[in-house]
Amino acid sequence: MKKLTIATRGSALAMWQSEFIQSEIEKKHGIKVELLSMKTKGDIILDTPLAKIGGKGLFTKELEESMLRGESDIAVHSLKDVPMQFPNGLKLAVISEREDVRDAMISEKFAKFSELPQGARVGTTSLRRRMQLLALRPDLTIVSLRGNINTRLRKLKEGEFDAIILAVAGIKRIGLDKEVKFIAPFETDLMIPAMGQGALGIEAVDKGEILEKIDFLNNQKAVIETTIEREFVKVLEGGCQVPIGINAKFDGENAVVNAIVGLPDGSEFIKESRVVKKADYKTAGAKLADEFIKKGAKELLKRAEDMANALQGENIH
Repeated sequence: MKKLTIATRGSALAMWQSEFIQSEIEKKHGIKVELLSMKTKGDIILDTPLAKIGGKGLFTKELEESMLRGESDIAVHSLKDVPMQFPNGLKLAVISEREDVRDAMISEKFAKFSELPQGARVGTTSLRRRMQLLALRPDLTIVSLRGNINTRLRKLKEGEFDAIILAVAGIKRIGLDKEVKFIAPFETDLMIPAMGQGALGIEAVDKGEILEKIDFLNNQKAVIETTIEREFVKVLEGGCQVPIGINAKFDGENAVVNAIVGLPDGSEFIKESRVVKKADYKTAGAKLADEFIKKGAKELLKRAEDMANALQGENIH
């Protein structure tokens, strides 16, 4: 192969991710890597909850169609946005080394989460974050916040919100830490991240010559952690319209796994922590999900979905 083409969304974060992978492949193999930028449905429709118009696949579908048409060879995603199923001919080929997996509170006025006043307006796109914020602080007013990171920051600076919640990885990758006054990360046992948070997932056309060019980007620690996380969500059949947090942190021969499932208003949830052996990483996520199911997680998620649908009038997803 003399050339590789990356399909990418056009947002600042997506472009950073694709340009990073472009640079790594060019350095490793000395081949030309081109970027094919496009808008996905999720980038265009900003006034409707994601759950109502199709969920996370809205950020990957157009990129997948580009690969299936032969216009591109790979697509770089935030792994937390990658669906569990792939079209025939495509596969999840790479899981990269993880950046910081935590969520953070971003504010122009308040340095810590504990400093937010009663009834503070907090912006987030995520039912997972909404659930955990309200479990910690039922007094907060959670407001939906669609749009790319720059749009979200502008709304914060204009005073629409007292704080917004973003992934630390995205903040670091595009240098947003220089643009805001306060960034207060949550520890992962307090605000459990989304599956795959902090890692890049490279989806690729399932051809040997393409796969061998990108295999060096796989990170074994990230593969172990995110396999546990993705299997947990897969068994629970959790889409983006239900609140699920799952984080595995691998250290030596063991991984500490924190997981939470609950209602978007934070009034009910199941939260567990486990230590699993490295040797069991392929089955650990499914096993933990089965434990959650025995404790009523499926019924809780069904109620969560109904509650999310009821919130759609407020543009929450």
